Amino acid sequence: MLQTKRLLSIDVFRAINMFFMIFVNDLSGVRHVPKWIDHVKANEDSMHFADTIFPIFLFIAGLSIPLAIGRRISKGNSFTSIAGYILLRSFALIVMGFFHVNMEEYSKDAWLPLGYWEVLLTLSFFLIWLDYPETLAKTKKYALMGLGVVILIVLACIYKGGEPGAPRGLSPSWWGILGIIGWAYLVCAGVYLIFKGNFTALVIALILLVAINIGVHGKFFDFRIWIVKDGASAGLMMFGVVVSLLYDKLIAKGSYKWVWPAFTIAGVALIGLGFFVRPFTQGISKIHSTPSWVFLCTGIGILVFELLIWLVDVKGKQDWFKIIKPAGTSTLTCYLIPYFMVAIFYIIHFRYPQFLDEGAGGIIRSFAISFIVIFITGFLEKRRLRLKI
Repeated sequence: MLQTKRLLSIDVFRAINMFFMIFVNDLSGVRHVPKWIDHVKANEDSMHFADTIFPIFLFIAGLSIPLAIGRRISKGNSFTSIAGYILLRSFALIVMGFFHVNMEEYSKDAWLPLGYWEVLLTLSFFLIWLDYPETLAKTKKYALMGLGVVILIVLACIYKGGEPGAPRGLSPSWWGILGIIGWAYLVCAGVYLIFKGNFTALVIALILLVAINIGVHGKFFDFRIWIVKDGASAGLMMFGVVVSLLYDKLIAKGSYKWVWPAFTIAGVALIGLGFFVRPFTQGISKIHSTPSWVFLCTGIGILVFELLIWLVDVKGKQDWFKIIKPAGTSTLTCYLIPYFMVAIFYIIHFRYPQFLDEGAGGIIRSFAISFIVIFITGFLEKRRLRLKI
């Protein structure tokens, strides 16, 4: 069955997740915070709060695929037009992720200081992928988009990374957060389109992705497949696709009574499976994207989604989350706003006072930054200044 009705619980889930994504990203610069909040180190067999945010975002993105692609299929859009839509969305995310990842290796000897390069980069993203109003003349729209493309090309040409003695140009050392989302979306949305939302086919695709992930980390084979790599990111997103379709099947007769036991059992079972495979598949690790981490995060995601379905879709409490709503409706805009802020702080040499740079003061700061970013996003959204891909 193809879903066409928007679930408010997914928007709320996405808003909560984006709020905490901004929070943990800002918190990474804060010293002396409780270990359970911050990211786990690469060599540790463990998982903290921060390690659940990105995988759950992938899960939420998967929840939305049957709604977005299903809506286009139900409208009678051709296979080619939907495939083009998927390719363009994936390409946009991969490009943004590619440029973001290269900021990590930006050279101090580059012609343009990093702060200015980052401001222009983020500006180019807005110019290219802004949700321009239909009333705007096409010549102005394409001129602005063209300007964004020109800025991006110039920034690529002048980029200088690496150490002073070994400079290098742009290269995909990894794809960054947005790039990983883009590749996973290409796989999951593509599979969904090919099989037209067939539940059985998508469950099989999920099993294959999970098998790849277990095979890689369980040392059953020693190769990674292009695009899906070790299957973790696409697997997390495909879990969202399957759960979304399962939800659609469970409420097909107009009742939620089967949702609660099915989602509770699925969530708890996946958490249990995560601990079960832990000793055989390199432990729990976000950095290494192990099966245990995938199962644990998916299980948590399903249980939180279940709670939000009850709270938002059943009890109608969406207004409880009104203050963070823009993070769920203009998510990409919300994600990119901090890049402007960090770049401007870099340019003006702004440093937080010490009490906001460590401990409880730093945690309060990071919460405040999340609210400020979402407020800015909402302000821009009301003026139709939001990205749309």
